[in-house]
Amino acid sequence: MTDDNASEVGEVSGESAGETLLLPELVAHLRENRTQLRQEWASRIADTRLLSAMTNKEIFSEATSVYDNYVEVLETGSVEALQHYARDLSERIIPRGVETEEVVGIVLLLRDVLARSLFEKYREDFPLLNRILDAYEPAANRIANTVAVSFVEERERVIRQQQDAIRELSTPVLQVRERLLILPIIGMLDTQRARQVTEQLLRGIRTHRAKVVVVDITGVPDIDQAVANHLVNTVDASRLMGASVIVTGLSAEIAQTLVTIGVDLSKIITVGDLEGGIEEAERVLGFQGDPVGRCRTIRT
Repeated sequence: MTDDNASEVGEVSGESAGETLLLPELVAHLRENRTQLRQEWASRIADTRLLSAMTNKEIFSEATSVYDNYVEVLETGSVEALQHYARDLSERIIPRGVETEEVVGIVLLLRDVLARSLFEKYREDFPLLNRILDAYEPAANRIANTVAVSFVEERERVIRQQQDAIRELSTPVLQVRERLLILPIIGMLDTQRARQVTEQLLRGIRTHRAKVVVVDITGVPDIDQAVANHLVNTVDASRLMGASVIVTGLSAEIAQTLVTIGVDLSKIITVGDLEGGIEEAERVLGFQGDPVGRCRTIRT
């Protein structure tokens, strides 16, 4: 390494060290002016109508926690506590309709409020102000990114939970009588939903020791090859658990699709409609002339 290069590295290292030494001074300023800056930030949030789903009291309470976490990250360099708080905050406010851009917006507002405060404090010494901002901005960017990522991850988790709940409600497993289940499927049947249908059905078979299952697909407009194959696999899995599967409600279009894509129909018992499927199921179970009892939903 040449003397010039060594000098450059030394200068860079010195600047980095200098910026690091400035952080304690920056943190002390933000803590000393905590009440004023927090109030200004909360007012800015209210003025921009962010977090409109929350009351002013709630906004101020959350602003206090976010502010303290923000300053702690600047002081320690660790975002772990902030990540935990951001996830907890997301769990509480996402169900109330708060959007991702609102959360990112309030964090950027805080960044702006604090930057303006630093400018006001150090405006008479521009070299020092530049060094202060050089130390502050990377940390502020990291904080904003941490909060945004945590919020997005939590929002995606909530959406997945809601989608699973909707799918489960849209594919109820019903017990007609002892050892007999019905699974009516309505709407599009994609690979993910087909997998969930299989899981619910197998749980129902195990829980109620079912011997026959009637799967009615009258309300399914179409299925592709992957879903058709999944249906055959569901029949096989049910058989392994000791239950026969009767499929009812195949439309002409779906029947043609199954033939075209080469699904092994010899593994599937099919009956024209649900009523006929129940009659066939009762025949398999040995019931004759006994009226079908009231259906009840199986909670799996």
